[in-house]
Amino acid sequence: MKYIIVTGGVMSGLGKGITAASIGRILKNRGYRVTAVKIDPYLNIDAGTMNPAQHGEVFVLADGSEVDLDLGNYERFLDIELSGPHNITTGKVYRSVIEKERRGDYLGDTVQIIPHITDEIKCRIERAATEGDEDGPAEICLVEVGGTVGDIESMPFLEAVRQMRGELPRDEMVLIHVTLVPEDTMGDMKTKPTQHSVKALREAGLYADMIVGRSEHPIGLHTKRKIASFCDVAAPAVISATTAPDIYQVPVELEKEGLADAITKHLHLDKREAAEEWYNVVAREYTSRITVAIVSKYGIEDVYLSIKEALKHAGRALATEVKIVWLDAERYEPGQLADVDGILIPGGFGVRGIEGKIQAIQYAREHDIPFLGLCLGFQLAVVEFARNVLGWKDACSEEIGPGRHVIAILPEQEGVDDLGGTMRLGNYPVTVRAGTIAEQLYRCSTITERHRHRYEVNPEEIPALEEAGLTFSGQNGPRMEICELPGHPFFFATQFHPEFRSRPTRPAPAFLGFVSACRKNKKTA
Repeated sequence: MKYIIVTGGVMSGLGKGITAASIGRILKNRGYRVTAVKIDPYLNIDAGTMNPAQHGEVFVLADGSEVDLDLGNYERFLDIELSGPHNITTGKVYRSVIEKERRGDYLGDTVQIIPHITDEIKCRIERAATEGDEDGPAEICLVEVGGTVGDIESMPFLEAVRQMRGELPRDEMVLIHVTLVPEDTMGDMKTKPTQHSVKALREAGLYADMIVGRSEHPIGLHTKRKIASFCDVAAPAVISATTAPDIYQVPVELEKEGLADAITKHLHLDKREAAEEWYNVVAREYTSRITVAIVSKYGIEDVYLSIKEALKHAGRALATEVKIVWLDAERYEPGQLADVDGILIPGGFGVRGIEGKIQAIQYAREHDIPFLGLCLGFQLAVVEFARNVLGWKDACSEEIGPGRHVIAILPEQEGVDDLGGTMRLGNYPVTVRAGTIAEQLYRCSTITERHRHRYEVNPEEIPALEEAGLTFSGQNGPRMEICELPGHPFFFATQFHPEFRSRPTRPAPAFLGFVSACRKNKKTA
């Protein structure tokens, strides 16, 4: 097993996760089996109960683990399925150590950060690295250490990495440090932040083998040599990573900088030619453009990162650029949707903005505008249909409040107080009804999709809804998973989250159908 450790300095939000995912992609393009581990230093057990407005999207893995959005980037870039052990948090580590101490596993030892916490961290990294899939175990494991060097929260993890480095042969680990290289008002690139960041890394007992400098413009040779001199790395190991217009172009830019050759040389890997499929996909030119309105209650785009990427994947497959217009559900007005080619209602929780979303769904249904509803969007499509087609004016979800509950809580959720990891989470099979849009999109009778919800269609109301014209074209036993409207250009909603399994080379069928319908419905220039 070869390990690539990715750390960050100067400030958070530099794109450490995209850099790590891009490194994995360029190695996978050379035929290496790559996996990834994300270390999050926060005390939460997982991301499930964290406010998405503060932390971004909660990504759901196949096994139902709720994790940081960077795991989504790893899956999309590497085209793999990860599991809960691939996200290590301080909460997980400390809980495990305390449970072991309570069981007497440490035989009366005084439990300390070193060796007990660091040993637990190393064990978890190794376990995740060696976890195989249908293609066998990975050859290379990417380990992204969240936060920045110098943070109190990151110290035990950096110490664990330091110990690993001493235990492994030199050619089995490479440490890549991502830093900021800003420019002053005269356009000169400043290396001092990188120097101080590398100094903090050294204080933790770690030495960078390569430095990736994040900047708005390419880092020149003079600046690279200066960084190399002050930070004790070879000049070819200083990599310029400029801001790219599309994250999927980052591997292309890192290839040009020679990062793959530097890594393979350091890890003594065979030198292989890169496959062209990925680069051909991300270089595809657009021949048309559509505008999609996403009606949501959050004004932060990272909350819906997977949806943005899934639209991009479908758009690229159809040579169609997708422009997103973000509309606040709490301030929704029908006139805002007059010039869009499609309407998307994403998942979410709580009552805020619900009525605006329902009105947007009604507008899409009555004006024949392509509509895609995801999770909560699926539930509200059922509510809107019950209110405005069946005439049940008090129809609502049990989550919203009193009324006729066409959407009810899952039986196993009743009385649950602990909200962490208690929803219907992860991969579940869905049976697709023949002769429906769902069958046309998925081209098979059984599919697997990821879920994250507590409420679902009330079984008692399904006969009346279907009799009135709403088709439930996918289900899991008694649970309704897909609904659609025959005769509408495209009215399609899913209880599951198809965006979580979408990939640049394998777009989600629901998004392909939606973008295709938007193209046919195109109104904008």
